[in-house]
Amino acid sequence: MLNRKRQERRPDSHETSLIAHGTVIVGDLRFSGMLHLDGRIEGAVLAQDEHAVLTVSERGHVQGEIRVPHAVINGSVHGDIHAGEKLELATQARVHGDVYYRTLEMAAGAQVNGRMSHQPAETATRELPAPALDEAVPA
Repeated sequence: MLNRKRQERRPDSHETSLIAHGTVIVGDLRFSGMLHLDGRIEGAVLAQDEHAVLTVSERGHVQGEIRVPHAVINGSVHGDIHAGEKLELATQARVHGDVYYRTLEMAAGAQVNGRMSHQPAETATRELPAPALDEAVPA
């Protein structure tokens, strides 16, 4: 017998789920890790962790809202896309809905029929300390 060690799965590793061509899911879908869509989802697609990645292939279709940190779209989306970090629209992407993104990469040929809105990074508000009452402020 060969003495091989099995690789242990780390808890922080990202598993990839595949929804194959010909598969239709009706209802909202929540996922973590990576989701590759070759089929069709009729409902919202919602990420459950901050490192989740949705990939919609040229054969994939989403009829509903998408809320994920990272998305790579090369198929059809009928609904709004909320990409908290990065949105990539590949050459065959067809989006019918509004797009909200922080970082956008859009290839020639990609189409968006809706509004595109950049969402700035959340910045921490800083308060300056008030001057001490005993300090003289020049007039």
